[in-house]
Order: sequence, then C-alpha cells, then structure tokens
Amino acid sequence: MNFALPEELLLMQRHVREFAQKEIVPIASELDRDPSFPWETLRKMGELGLLGILTPGRFGGAGLDHLSYAVLLEEISAADASHGTIMSVTNGFPQTVLRDYGSSRQQERYLPRLATGEWIGSFCLSEPHAGSDAASMITRAERVPGGFRLTGTKAWVTSGGEAQFYLVMAKTDPSAGARGVSAFIVEKGVEGMYFGRPEEKLGQHAAVTASVTFEACFLPEEALLGPEGQGFVIAMASLDAGRIGIAAQAVGIARAAFDAACHYADERRAFGQAIREFQGVGFRLADMATELEAARLLALRAAWLKDRGYRVTQEASMAKLFASEAASRITHAAVQVFGGYGYSKEFPIERYFRDARVTEIYEGTSEIQRVVISRQIYRERGR
Repeated sequence: MNFALPEELLLMQRHVREFAQKEIVPIASELDRDPSFPWETLRKMGELGLLGILTPGRFGGAGLDHLSYAVLLEEISAADASHGTIMSVTNGFPQTVLRDYGSSRQQERYLPRLATGEWIGSFCLSEPHAGSDAASMITRAERVPGGFRLTGTKAWVTSGGEAQFYLVMAKTDPSAGARGVSAFIVEKGVEGMYFGRPEEKLGQHAAVTASVTFEACFLPEEALLGPEGQGFVIAMASLDAGRIGIAAQAVGIARAAFDAACHYADERRAFGQAIREFQGVGFRLADMATELEAARLLALRAAWLKDRGYRVTQEASMAKLFASEAASRITHAAVQVFGGYGYSKEFPIERYFRDARVTEIYEGTSEIQRVVISRQIYRERGR
C-alpha cells in the first residue's frame, strides 16, 4: 500500500518505524513478562508528536490527519501492542472530544499536556455491568451547589491509575436514558477517586487496565465537557475515529506476526529445504499476506474518507471488524508456522497471538460491529 501514501507520510512512517524498532521492540517481551507502565518510551513518543497526532499545532499537537494516524499507529503496534493501545486511547477520546467540544479554557489547560505526553489521557465509559450496552450505565453526576457530585464505578479503564486525565461519562438525568448522559473531566487525585488493582489479562500487559471508583467526588461546573445531556452523543460521534485506530493497531500486530513467520519459514529447514517451499506453509503465508493487505486497505480507506469529511460509521466498523478478526487468524497461523516454537515464550509469536485477541472486543465487539454495519446497509438504502 506504500505506493499510495504521500511522500511526506512515507518519511514519517520510516522515522517512526526506526524509533519503534530501536526503542520499543527491545523492551516489549520484558514488559509482557514483568508489566509496568512504559513512561520512558511514552515520553519519547510524546516528543515525536505521536501522542497528539490529531491535535492542532497551537495546542502542542502534530496537527496531522487520520490517514497519518492510522499509518503511524500501525508502526507502534507492530513493535508492541501495549504501546499501541496507550497511544490509541490518549490520542482518541480525551483529545478529540476536547478538540471538538471543549471550551477554550479546557483546551488550553489540557490539550498541550496530553499532546506532548506530559500527561496521559483515559476514557471511562464501560461499567462492571454495562459494556456494549453503555446507555445502561449507573454512574451518576448529581447537581449540587457549584457543580456536580460524581458517584459510581468504571471498569476496563486503559491507563487507569497511571493517567492524569479522565474523560468520564455519567448520567445527569437518569430518567432520560442515553440522552441523560454527560461528559466530565476528572483529574487524577481528586478527593473520592480510587483505583482498583490492575486487571490480570491475557495480553497487552503493559497497557495497564483498572477499575476507577468515584465516591461522591465533587466536580466544579467547569468540569462539564460539552452541553449537559450530550455526553453519549459526543462519545458516539467520536467512535468512528477510535475504530479506525483499533483497525490500524490490529494490522500492526498482524504484520509483526506475518513478518516473523516469513523470516522463520525462510530460515527453518526440513527434509533438505526451507519450509516455505512446502505448499502447506507457502499457502498459509499467501493467505496471511492477502488478509493483512485487505485489512490495511480497509483501515486506510476509512481514514482517507474521514479526512475528506465523509461519515464513515460503516467503513470504520468494517475496518475494525475485518482487521481485528484477521489479526486473530494471522497470529494463529503464525503460531502454526513456528510449530512448537510458536507456543514457546522464547519467541514473540505467542505474545502477538495473545495481544491480538482483545482487538475483537474493545471499541465495540465484533458482534456490535456487525450490528452497526447491518443497520448502515439499510440506512443507505433508505429503509
């Protein structure tokens, strides 16, 4: 696909790939075995502009487009999925919602810190009993003199306990359903805010995930982000970009597994020849290459269309659905190419296999993507 990318973006891609291979790849396995939040490399990513790609330059961001975001996120994710997840989240809802709906005061206070990597951002939507059905959340922000009192628990918060900025969705009018949800800015350290223990996960161990509990936290009026009652609308409007990001991340993970499988199949010999010469392996690699390219094209097409002002709800869901499931298939196939070594922690293949799995779950499960796509099919047909 590189032939279709602008020369300037190709230069950025090469630069970021070199950075990722030099700074992130050497520590990826260690972070998987002994998880810790990778602040050192995140600071360096901030210096490169990778944590504020879509944020305007006047706020310290790179001011780039969604196509650039997808291309560069693939590079980081190919080095380590955990870094890719943190990059995706802090670039995503916290900054895009601030950019599009924040007051000038909110933008000036928070965007420069997030875009440069001084702060990491986090998004709090899911709850212990409200994942895909986000409208059924029970976290409440009750009006009190001078602001709001926030009470509830959010689950599966990426960078929970590490991030300094939390974009929290809470109900200000429980009787209004989704129309009663509002968005709030919560800074780490506010009285009554507590973090659960990091979740023990299948993969992406360095992308710390924890619950966040709010016990009657007082939030001043200026903590409200956007109009009251528009939080769910704001979140849904930002989902397309988030799903493009996860598609790009899945492509990066799959690419790393594919490259490793190709190298191993060329080096490993059996019965007097490289195993890539055997049809069973060669055909597997061919299928992997085809799925990888299709996934990348879907992700980049959705990003390209979004940059041109098109509504890409269907395209983003298609990209996220196909790329995430392709990543699972490609990493599974890579394990088969490696055989017993693919099951061993001596090689990174088993990590790619584990890291890929969650891309089918967050930012909307594969089942939710199919719901979105099927509805969009008939909306386009006027039914």
